Amino acid sequence: MVKVLIVKLSSLGDVVHTMPAVQDLRAALPDARIDWVVEKGFAPLVQRCAGVHRVIECELRRWRRAPLSAQTRGEWRAFRAELGSEAYDAVIDLQGLAKSALVSRLARLAPQGKRYALANRTEGSGYEAPTRWVADVAITVQPHIHAVQRARVLCARALGYEVPDLTHFGLDVHARRATGAIKTGASGGDGEIALVHGTSRDDKLWPEPHWLELGRRLLEHGHTLGLPHGSEAERERGQRLAATLGPRASVWPRLDLAALTDRLAGCAGAIGVDSGLSHIAVALDLPHVQIYNFDTAWRTGPVGSSRQVSVFAQPAPDVDAVQQAWREVSWAA
Repeated sequence: MVKVLIVKLSSLGDVVHTMPAVQDLRAALPDARIDWVVEKGFAPLVQRCAGVHRVIECELRRWRRAPLSAQTRGEWRAFRAELGSEAYDAVIDLQGLAKSALVSRLARLAPQGKRYALANRTEGSGYEAPTRWVADVAITVQPHIHAVQRARVLCARALGYEVPDLTHFGLDVHARRATGAIKTGASGGDGEIALVHGTSRDDKLWPEPHWLELGRRLLEHGHTLGLPHGSEAERERGQRLAATLGPRASVWPRLDLAALTDRLAGCAGAIGVDSGLSHIAVALDLPHVQIYNFDTAWRTGPVGSSRQVSVFAQPAPDVDAVQQAWREVSWAA
């Protein structure tokens, strides 16, 4: 049995983009045991990734704020003990940052085991030199590459298999099967559509008047609308939208990541800006339109499925373009 440790700590979208690499690895090495180190806040999602044996939680972001506190020291010792409880044949740093290099260095290798990491920066992604210094094998990846493919290529070259043609995320969708999400069509609209209006950067937001106009058009086709949120500002925006759109548009309660994934999995589709929740919609194989104000969809947007498309324009895509894209993915579904 080959024991593999994946090091991908954050962020939400990056964690989602790593899941297909795990599925490739499972297919190529069926006897592999795969563990994954991740920030605690994203652990519920990794726990739903098929093939992950053990999720090792860390809180590097929080520990850095108070590195000398008794609580941090105690939690750090516990983390190191858990990380060192297993010896790995391969430790693969898929993050490429100093913090992931530190975790990789702390992991214990089996005899003949090796640490693998990126040898170079890819376009639009962070990269820090310690990842290369710590690695026993640093792997060069083409600079212009999608985030999903970067992780898949690095794992494949580290462990000696070919990247499959098809992409599978392996995200547990039992909630969707249980609730029976309703298939949609461009001419009819049964089912709730999630409008993912929140994101970590204001320059990625889609204008509220655009959301209102799109919402009205979706309501006219018989849909109901769900407005998820992850912050107070997003909740307030959702309330403004729902108040104008009427009773068939509702603001979801504040949900933890596991419950939010379940709720999204039960939807008939999603339309959203470039955000972690939109990337979860992709992993759930929902009909999905992802809205970009920057020409970065080639790097993080949905690929390989007629059910999921990205729409890009500056300063922002117009409502007609997003609605047309939704018609296309609806029919494909």
